[in-house]
Amino acid sequence: MRDLDSSGGRLFVVATPIGNLEDITLRALRVLKEADLIAAEDTRRTGQLLHHFEIKKPLVSYHQFNEAKRTAELTEQLAAGKRIALVTDAGSPTISDPGGRLICACIERGIAMEVVPGASAVIAALMAAGFGGDEFVFAGFLPTKSGQRREALARIAAETRAHVIYESPYRLMKTLAELRELCPERQLVVARELTKKFEEILRGTAAEILKKFEGRSVKGEVTLVISPS
Repeated sequence: MRDLDSSGGRLFVVATPIGNLEDITLRALRVLKEADLIAAEDTRRTGQLLHHFEIKKPLVSYHQFNEAKRTAELTEQLAAGKRIALVTDAGSPTISDPGGRLICACIERGIAMEVVPGASAVIAALMAAGFGGDEFVFAGFLPTKSGQRREALARIAAETRAHVIYESPYRLMKTLAELRELCPERQLVVARELTKKFEEILRGTAAEILKKFEGRSVKGEVTLVISPS
């Protein structure tokens, strides 16, 4: 690993809003305006963000299916002096999103990098929960296979610390039902569509929240906070 080369290019790892576009930082806007190129998880989604703030910059896709190829291409451009901003659909690159491979490549080659922090669904959900902020575990998305999923939830139920997970709206009811069985006394917070127009925060035990969802479908992005034991 080499020391950072200030004469070369620079990678900017930029957090974008998780819903409300007003949550973007002034620094993020400046970086996006000054970048030579923006590498985005979904160029259409990022294109809408750029259009809203009247930013016109070249876009290239960077997602889980082309990370290996794109990492090599972008690293060469950075080494040649380009200033590249890395963004995902919402929130922070590498946090349950692509980006880690490119960052590691830049570290290995001594390419300068800056992190531009911003909105986070994890932190927003913890703020809304009111518990677990001193010590917590972020577990990302649970495994999709039922056996592995059950094991992950059992580990969470046995933990003393608060946990934050991302959950699909299609699997939320199953997760709540399993938590009702594994840790019926724990307090939960279901934070749905954070910072968006239809934001919803539900609090209670797994059984209580399941009752609140009776007769309705779950839509949107969900962040689930499980209280300390």
